Amino acid sequence: MVPACFSNPQSVSNASSTQMPQNLITCIYQTQLCNSPTYLTLTWSKSLFSHSLTIHAPDLFSITIPLYPPTFPFFRARTGSKSIYLTHNHYRKLKLYWDFTRAEFSHNSAEPEFGFYLGIACNTRMEFFLGDRFDDLTRRADSVFYRYSDESTLLSRREHVFGRRSYVTQAQFLGSKHEIGIDCEGGALKVKVDGETRLVVKRLVWKFRGNERIIVGGVEVEFYWDVFNWINKCDIHKNGNGHGVFIFQIGDAGIWPEMVGAEKKLMRKSLSSAAAGGPSAMSSMSLPASPSCSSVLQWAEESSDCGRSSCSSTRSCGSAGGFSLLLYAWRKD
Repeated sequence: MVPACFSNPQSVSNASSTQMPQNLITCIYQTQLCNSPTYLTLTWSKSLFSHSLTIHAPDLFSITIPLYPPTFPFFRARTGSKSIYLTHNHYRKLKLYWDFTRAEFSHNSAEPEFGFYLGIACNTRMEFFLGDRFDDLTRRADSVFYRYSDESTLLSRREHVFGRRSYVTQAQFLGSKHEIGIDCEGGALKVKVDGETRLVVKRLVWKFRGNERIIVGGVEVEFYWDVFNWINKCDIHKNGNGHGVFIFQIGDAGIWPEMVGAEKKLMRKSLSSAAAGGPSAMSSMSLPASPSCSSVLQWAEESSDCGRSSCSSTRSCGSAGGFSLLLYAWRKD
């Protein structure tokens, strides 16, 4: 039997769960910083006692901003700013601005929906902005910023979720926001878009990997799934935390940043758990530098003319002109 899959957990059952992330989201944007094209990575991480945002620009800077702990909402993050001097780029200066004091988050999500701002400016030009409070940023900085003519483009989104049977997330496909749901019960996998079932995969024991095309907001989306780890780990040692992998892809997408920080720790912990289960469990798990270890990820990348597993520098790959949503679904007993 395929195990009951995943849903948003309602409670924390043991001490080790307090250290496990409740939600991890990594987004990669194509943007301009000081007249140079770059891939900007934002990682939102939330656990029971911590909440943070890590901003990384390859070869330029990396900074982690602590947000308020979810269990103590009266400890709100303060507004902040930071100057970064790019000595290898004609000594130019970047200025980061952020304010999450009024940020609103959906249930159990590490990424805010509204009530915040995050900006990166080079001199008087705002080259990257995220949020809905641009006027508040300009008033606080006491400056007039000029928005860069080309808007930043979200190329891919990678999210880690934890639970049992079902998961619902929000994602934008070609500018249109939709609710994406995945249910796994009774040996079948259901994919829902805005509450409507678009795909049913039966007999997952035999169809644990595959791909189908679905329609999201009138747009054709390629959907890939890989639940081999769920089946393998639950049959071999039921206490494991195997993960399923799901990809929703439009166009020539598949640009994935390398896993670092909380993501890398999570994958290493999974690898250690597999090692405890013996060689047969280890055969299904690996920890590479990039998330392309899963065969379904390699499959999705090979189907794209410009797909890459990671972007370690601004010159490593070009704009794919598409979008990919990658979900790691971690089964909880």
